[in-house]
Amino acid sequence: MCFLHLHSMGTLTSVAFATATNIRFRSFHCNLREKMKTPMPKVTTPLRERYCFSSPEETNGFKGVKCLGNDQNGRRGIDGGENRDTKSSIIRDSTVETASHEEDADEKSNSSSNEFGSDKTPYVSSRPSTESPIDPTYSTFQIDSFKLMELLGPERVDPADVKLIKDNIFGYSTFWVTKEEPFGDLGEGILFLGNLRGKREDVFAKLQRKLAELAGDKYNLFMIEEPNSEGPDPRGGARVSFGLLRKEVSEPGPTTLWQYVIAFILFLLTIGSSVELGIASQINRLPPDVVRYFTDPNAVEPPDMELLYPFVDSALPLAYGVLGILLFHELGHFLAAVPKKVKLSIPYFIPNITLGSFGAITQFKSILPDRSTKVDISLAGPFAGAALSVSMFAVGLFLSTNPDAASDLVQVPSMLFQGSLLLGLISRATLGYAAMHATTVSIHPLVIAGWCGLTTTAFNMLPVGCLDGGRAVQGAFGKNVLVTFGLSTYVMLGLRVLGGPLALPWGLYVLICQRTPEKACLNDVTEVGTWRKALVGTAIILVVLTLLPVWDELAEEVGIGLVNTF
Repeated sequence: MCFLHLHSMGTLTSVAFATATNIRFRSFHCNLREKMKTPMPKVTTPLRERYCFSSPEETNGFKGVKCLGNDQNGRRGIDGGENRDTKSSIIRDSTVETASHEEDADEKSNSSSNEFGSDKTPYVSSRPSTESPIDPTYSTFQIDSFKLMELLGPERVDPADVKLIKDNIFGYSTFWVTKEEPFGDLGEGILFLGNLRGKREDVFAKLQRKLAELAGDKYNLFMIEEPNSEGPDPRGGARVSFGLLRKEVSEPGPTTLWQYVIAFILFLLTIGSSVELGIASQINRLPPDVVRYFTDPNAVEPPDMELLYPFVDSALPLAYGVLGILLFHELGHFLAAVPKKVKLSIPYFIPNITLGSFGAITQFKSILPDRSTKVDISLAGPFAGAALSVSMFAVGLFLSTNPDAASDLVQVPSMLFQGSLLLGLISRATLGYAAMHATTVSIHPLVIAGWCGLTTTAFNMLPVGCLDGGRAVQGAFGKNVLVTFGLSTYVMLGLRVLGGPLALPWGLYVLICQRTPEKACLNDVTEVGTWRKALVGTAIILVVLTLLPVWDELAEEVGIGLVNTF
């Protein structure tokens, strides 16, 4: 069904303090020495502190991180923004040498002498800095909060490993690194920007192989489109960059015991809602007290539930059909994931009394290797569920016209067939004008099961968030196209152009549980084939036709239900 990566979405950083010209560096040991007035041994300390804060900008599913302070080349300012290369620079290496009390006195009397009594003066950029050492925008409390969040946040990439990887993996024959930036939701990774020196797929495979030989399975390497790129790659296509994250940070954790318990409880509730749907389909046979309680908004006193027991057995076939479609849907996802070596979690079924279920949420338990895999797994579930639903719907319509199955038919309001343009027209063509142009229509329960299955599948194939449709559109056309489709879908659901009375509850469900797009694949650059794009486009068109209601004029003209005109 729909996939949901449980990656932490948070903010945190690393903000650094740069110093302007003539700002003197002192380490903690130097401050202690000044207070105690005792000689200190010579210590060399590189001042390379950086503190960052999160940015609302996103790059391929990862939130951007802006950093204040000195970067690795001595530049100070904000990384990740437009001005990250316009800040003045200063070399941050200084030394602490042994000094006597007399040297301290000389330092105080001669302001132009070295702060630490060294013969060497720290090199300063020829461009004087015009900024204060600490940005006044950030208070001490905020900076302390940043430090605390950094301690509690995910483990970062080891700086020593970054240098090792940069020197031994990247190069002039693969990818020439020109810049490094924070990468990941909380800036826990490193993004290497530069120039590609070969075919991107071949370069990526080579880099992955070298990384495995150098660091084992400690890190994951992502190939993504370069953020804020000024133009396409000279070799064709978008410019690429490579992100590095620790494996335990970038991959989801195992399913916990509580998650299994929740999934089991939701499955039991879904069974109950499916049985309730089967009972409601026999509304013409139910006792008047029960019908009044479920249909009259003024009814407050519940009827005797024992009156429903005789109808449970006849409700089971419809319940089995709805549950079978759900399980077939999930089976399609798992069968598509196994050849790709992608792990999936246990499905979390969402009960719904109108359709039996809104489907299920299934989490990825491993990172997707490429966009083609994302499309294949996302479409496999809906296609499997739709195939079984269409079979039930077609067989049910055939049995509805068969006199031998008359005893199994149930009466449903003809207005229900106006809920779907595609299914309503198919039903009208099969059952005929006389049967459909009436107050109630006699149909087989399999028609209801197939109708509910196709409607649920269509809802889950809407191109928004991390629904199956959203995941497929993101993999086939990219995240920017998904954003456009998603906004259009929210508008149509809000106006009830799609989904009819189920538009509001489904829209709320998506906003609460499924609004966040999928994370980037390892190879998030290579596009899928043309036939996959055509398949996704065709599926979206069928989804719209399924969820688009039949307007009154057309319903009256073709004879789908009775339309009251005033």
